[in-house]
Amino acid sequence: MSSIWLAGHGLTQSETIIDYPRPDRLVAGNPKRSTQSLYDHPNMNCGIWECEVGAWNIVFAENKQEFFTVIEGTVRLHDANKKSYVEIKAGDAGIIPPGFVGTFEVVEAVKKYFVVVEA
Repeated sequence: MSSIWLAGHGLTQSETIIDYPRPDRLVAGNPKRSTQSLYDHPNMNCGIWECEVGAWNIVFAENKQEFFTVIEGTVRLHDANKKSYVEIKAGDAGIIPPGFVGTFEVVEAVKKYFVVVEA
């Protein structure tokens, strides 16, 4: 039998983790990032993520993808050739698809709810 859980209430809520982009991926600034996992499973993790203004390169594995909703702030996802980007603001949702290579830019300090799935 399976159960339905309210994210962040029991189960696997964790302490907030603070980190910074790896120096070899840093593009602009040195933004402090905080992650609070509200649910963790071998194939899925969800929670709240906050970040200061800055940018860094990202490379998603072919088996990893992320859905997120911006609660506050603005981010841009730039494709690898940096010729185009998608801007995602408070109230919008975005998807980082499997195998995505590009730049994650925080234009305005951001808070987002994320769901990362690895298959």
